[in-house]
Amino acid sequence: MKQVLVLDANQRSALATTRSLGLQGVIIFTADDTPSSLAGSSRYSRQYSRYPSPAIHPDEFIASICKLVKALEISIIIPMTELTTNLLLQYRQALPEIILPFPDLKTIDSLADKCSLMHLAKKQQIPIPKTWFVNSPDNLPVTLTALPYPIILKPGKSWLFDGNKWIHTNVRIADTPEMAREILDTDHGFHTHPFMLQECVTGIGQGLFALYDKGKAVAFFTHRRLREKPPSGGVSVLSESVPIDPVLREHACSLLDSAKWHGIAMVEFKVGDDGTPYLMEINTRFWGSLQLAIDAGVDFPWLLYKTACGEPIKPVQHYKIGTRLRWLLGDLDSLYLSLRDTDNSILNKISAIKQFLTPAPFSTRHEVNRWHDIRPFWWELKQYVKDILK
Repeated sequence: MKQVLVLDANQRSALATTRSLGLQGVIIFTADDTPSSLAGSSRYSRQYSRYPSPAIHPDEFIASICKLVKALEISIIIPMTELTTNLLLQYRQALPEIILPFPDLKTIDSLADKCSLMHLAKKQQIPIPKTWFVNSPDNLPVTLTALPYPIILKPGKSWLFDGNKWIHTNVRIADTPEMAREILDTDHGFHTHPFMLQECVTGIGQGLFALYDKGKAVAFFTHRRLREKPPSGGVSVLSESVPIDPVLREHACSLLDSAKWHGIAMVEFKVGDDGTPYLMEINTRFWGSLQLAIDAGVDFPWLLYKTACGEPIKPVQHYKIGTRLRWLLGDLDSLYLSLRDTDNSILNKISAIKQFLTPAPFSTRHEVNRWHDIRPFWWELKQYVKDILK
């Protein structure tokens, strides 16, 4: 079997990948830019290594990866974040013998760049929120007072290079024209690259997760979020596998097929109050609740590994519906935020406590704390307590 290096080892998706491949007998090495890490604590991680920050020291990061690849005899590298993926592709010539299980940088940018993606969706008649495309905050296509509020200000790219280091951009929400102007004037993420102004769609977020092998669909999966952190909307802390919506699948396939996609992708939609699924973005990396798909029967890391090795794969047609995944410490944070919310009623707070204490025991599995590999949970708990005591 080919040996694998999993990057961004503090991501929960890295832990899921390490466990998935480790259980299949693959030799796994993990790395991140911290002294220790979540996935690095797993029994399935043969060795954990620390590399320089890819955001602050990209050249040193690549140099470190080159040394690790040679020293550990790595054949495949699986990154978990958009930044490390992009850096590996930008410096592809430094790692000529390494298998990177995703397409070239141009193909990734065609879908990961949100402005390019929205143009492609319009061309394919896939619903998107009402959008104004902007090249510069000093040259808006519409006056701020004419926009519907609240308005979403969305950078085209998640990471921008300022000539010295990489900066992560953020989607912002403005409730008034004055707030929108302040964001445009002060947020560097809107100064150097095209961005969008989008209407705020109310509804339920839904994601379709996919694996492609050289332009052919291999597997799909979807889930619904039952609880999030913060409770108003954010990272999933309790999720459940659900049947795939055929309309979402059709839209996702249209986009991924046109790109002749290879590897994994997460296509995000917001299903409006009228039932229309509006495309939000495509993430070309593994997602936080990856373990849920594995538990439900779609082992994306193992399938990705097999595609990287050139092995034939049978498309996954079915998975278990109703499987639940709980990120315990994230769920605890969500409960805390619910209890401290002064706008939350006493009844709602009591309900939140009851729901936290009584998970569905026969369908819910814990994401991090698992008896066969408990050390990542102790590592996470230790970090959690440290953060509380700061």
